[in-house]
Amino acid sequence: MFKLQSKFKPAGDQPEAIKKLVSGAKKGNQYQTLLGVTGSGKTFTMANVISQLNMPVLVIAPNKTLAGQLYKEYKNFFPHNSVNYFVSYYDYYQPEAYLAHTDTYIEKEAMINEEIDKLRHKATTALLTRKDVIVVASVSCIYNLGLPENYFKSSLALELEKPMVRSDLIKQLVRMHFKRTPGTIKRGEFRVRGDMFEIMPASEKEVVYLIDLRGQKVNSIKLIDGLTRNILEDLKDIIIFPPKHFISSGPQTDEAVKNIKEELKDRLKYFNKNKLYLEAERLERRTKYDVEMLKTLGYCHGVENYSRQLTGKLAGQPPDTLLAYFPHEKKGKYAKSVFSPR
Repeated sequence: MFKLQSKFKPAGDQPEAIKKLVSGAKKGNQYQTLLGVTGSGKTFTMANVISQLNMPVLVIAPNKTLAGQLYKEYKNFFPHNSVNYFVSYYDYYQPEAYLAHTDTYIEKEAMINEEIDKLRHKATTALLTRKDVIVVASVSCIYNLGLPENYFKSSLALELEKPMVRSDLIKQLVRMHFKRTPGTIKRGEFRVRGDMFEIMPASEKEVVYLIDLRGQKVNSIKLIDGLTRNILEDLKDIIIFPPKHFISSGPQTDEAVKNIKEELKDRLKYFNKNKLYLEAERLERRTKYDVEMLKTLGYCHGVENYSRQLTGKLAGQPPDTLLAYFPHEKKGKYAKSVFSPR
């Protein structure tokens, strides 16, 4: 599965370290430590361990700089496998705040790096569609990412000759939070011209799916270059994942709205009891607006604020992070791979 490519061979203490680490992992040892000075080849040693264990791997680095360095090294070691980069996608982040004494509300402001967002989606897509996956991440991977079950169940599977009505496909894409556009297509968007659909998944920026629905069935599926429009490959089937990680079904959203309203009542009661009327008015206005957005679109600005309600978690219960997207044997089979190894 994993194919390690290097002109070097393990030497010195490396063969013994690799043997012990592989043996310990197979025995189920949860904690193992590899010691070595800088430049002793620890990354290469772990690359050999990965190639022998043949299972998806998460490599966590303390910051983006080191994560980028490790990502490049593992890319070189495993050029034929799926090596991914998962770090925070914020270039700038200003949390929301409220100054009661001046009745000033400062809205959350964030600048998202589109390239990093694409790589994050590429990582989760790879984890759900193939086994030979390495994800190099920063501490961003320990934060809430939404339920992987919802993310996978919301995906759209298309195959040749599958019956599909034009209006139904449009509705499914919109329900997945894809945005319809009449102009230049971007990540997470789709364009419709007659029976021809052009869809750019969130995990790609250079390629587009061209789908022909002639005769109310999937007549052809082509992978085309988004810039030159050249056909890169004729496909038999594809899986398209949502352009957002926070995805919830209708019943989940309804239950979340109910719980949000109950919690809002408790907080308003507290604020009014303590004569914090401005805080109460602001909280009620903002929450009601978010609730309407959730009921209408299934999504709102700052949806992560309601992640506990949307995922059905209890107070104090840990959220689903990137680790939840890693496959487990008890969860059953993997999804069929969409892209061939690059």
